Amino acid sequence: MTPPDAPHNRWSDLDRPPLNVAALRRGLLKPGGLWTSLDIVGTTGSTNSDLAARAPAGLAEGTVLVAEEQTAGRGRLDRTWTAPPRSGLFFSVYLTPGDVPVERWGWLPLLAGVATATALAQSAGVDMALKWPNDLLVTIPTGSGTPPGETPPGAERKTGGILAERAGDGVVIGIGLNVSLRAAELPAPQAGSLALAGAVSTDRETLLRAVLRSLEEWYGRWRDANGDAAESGLQAAYAAGCATLDRTVRAELPGDRSVVGEAVAIDSDGRLVLATGDGLQEPVSAGDIVHLRGAEGGLT
Repeated sequence: MTPPDAPHNRWSDLDRPPLNVAALRRGLLKPGGLWTSLDIVGTTGSTNSDLAARAPAGLAEGTVLVAEEQTAGRGRLDRTWTAPPRSGLFFSVYLTPGDVPVERWGWLPLLAGVATATALAQSAGVDMALKWPNDLLVTIPTGSGTPPGETPPGAERKTGGILAERAGDGVVIGIGLNVSLRAAELPAPQAGSLALAGAVSTDRETLLRAVLRSLEEWYGRWRDANGDAAESGLQAAYAAGCATLDRTVRAELPGDRSVVGEAVAIDSDGRLVLATGDGLQEPVSAGDIVHLRGAEGGLT
């Protein structure tokens, strides 16, 4: 018999109880709704990889896969995403917007960002911000005990990320959120968690239900508008919540090229538009964005 305090016992951290799959299914799987199945695994490498592997054989739209722990979670640019078991939400969904022109599918990760930030602001009671294209930011109050590192007290910190990948006839969207991570558990100085941001609730079932319901609502609006981000309100909502706009940033682009400029807009294709020092405007569709204090300043 495994001792109750064994490191991998599912009740070894009573502050982090396991998710209740039966309760989540009752609350989320409704006739005519977007979500068609929901499964929870104890440990997996990556929920995105798992769904992407299943997609070519045929995967129903609205499939949701949640992991209590990811050992090889992935972010953009092949970055890893790791956290203690049951300390966050790590899940992927499969969407098949076949009636929407493929050239508009690039809005899906931004849509997921708007949906997640909206849900967490309401259910966790924290101010959320979006860093283009797919990071979720919170502000950690001064005195929270987080290691200062390169990020000054009161600055924005990353508490979540989104990764969208084409698979089969659709798109797998993975969302990772740091929920109850303590200061000593943060993987990097720029990281944060909902708990450290003063969330009124860190109940993962409440948060997961809120995020999936918000995602269903925004996805429905977007599809009803045939993927038109302006008509669905998605473009305006993303711009309103985007912490990257109106700041000087450095865009690190493919091919070892970088551009410094002021982020002035999100265009109709979801690209970040930079106003550069030579008076030109350059749309950025892919790259790593670094928020700067000024054109020659350091990280914010």
